[in-house]
Amino acid sequence: MYLEKLSLTNFKNYEDGRYVFGRQINVIVGPNGSGKTNLLDAVYFLALSKSAFQNQDAFSILHGADYFIIDGIFEENEHSGHPNRVNPDRVQITISLQRGQRKVIMADKKPYERISEHIGRFPVVLIAPNDTDLVREHSEDRRHFFDGVLSQLDPNYLRDFLMYQQVLKQRNSLLKLFAERNQVDNDMLDTYDVPLLDLGQKIHDRRKQFVEEFLPGFREHYAYLSNESEMVNIVYESEVSDPNFAEEFRHFRRRDTILQRTTMGVHKDDYSFLIGGVYGEAVPLKKFGSQGQQKTFVIALKLAQFDTLEAEKGVKPILLLDDIFDKLDDRRISKLIQQMEEGAFGQLFITDARPERTRELLSSVKADVRFYETGV
Repeated sequence: MYLEKLSLTNFKNYEDGRYVFGRQINVIVGPNGSGKTNLLDAVYFLALSKSAFQNQDAFSILHGADYFIIDGIFEENEHSGHPNRVNPDRVQITISLQRGQRKVIMADKKPYERISEHIGRFPVVLIAPNDTDLVREHSEDRRHFFDGVLSQLDPNYLRDFLMYQQVLKQRNSLLKLFAERNQVDNDMLDTYDVPLLDLGQKIHDRRKQFVEEFLPGFREHYAYLSNESEMVNIVYESEVSDPNFAEEFRHFRRRDTILQRTTMGVHKDDYSFLIGGVYGEAVPLKKFGSQGQQKTFVIALKLAQFDTLEAEKGVKPILLLDDIFDKLDDRRISKLIQQMEEGAFGQLFITDARPERTRELLSSVKADVRFYETGV
């Protein structure tokens, strides 16, 4: 599976862009601010129906324009999860958005009935400079990462997650209404609490199972990148793990009404990133890990994500490396280059403001390397 062609209309800083990509390594070069990352984001958007960097789709429309269109040709094959396709085949994916209207996603010019049918069809992994926010920032960032992986892996998880978000939004609206009226209807709350608790339990169980399955591969990647210098761990933390959670959830209805939001549930989960162990106590990576250890941790996360998607989908995900050579030390860069030389990855997209550096770094890699310049 790979992206063969990409066309952009009014997407971010691209009024009109046309690209034909190679199956292996595609290097996007150009000055800072010329649109290198935006081009990567277009690939990400096409694969996952959303931006990797903007939380609202409308922010991706070119300033002064009323719409954007992203159009691409993917090549699929018999291992892509679509058993009706016996031979390698091409599929055209088109995503468009008109200001004030709903986003439209089409496969071969036919709209999907549900966006969830598209998620995971073209697996993609992005490694970007701000990935260390996963370590340093809030629980929401960590949940977003793991939910994103699981959504590409498991359609049932994505369905339950989207339904949970919908019921949660409706319950919060009801709590605001109760607060305004200074009156609580417990029977009406039950109609939301029952499905919310059921969906929350399913999400909790799948997250817990995933972390257990994900850990061995993640630790292997960390050991490879760090020369096995320390132990690492990921601990899934959830209130739902408490056998009495449902009782506690209902007990705090009055608090929820006062605060006008649902204060307990899997939307409050977190993942603790730990370093150390075996011969010493494991400690939070956020507080005690060096910058190098934090960068290694998140790259190992992304590479383990790559392996997990490949194992589940039967194809190598598209790998997007945004400005990665400018943010890593020589040792970690050499480790990534070694994996490229060994053919660990499929189609790659790499951005760099210094093309001569990328040419030198990739000179030993026996692969088709193509360069594309932005801002010209």
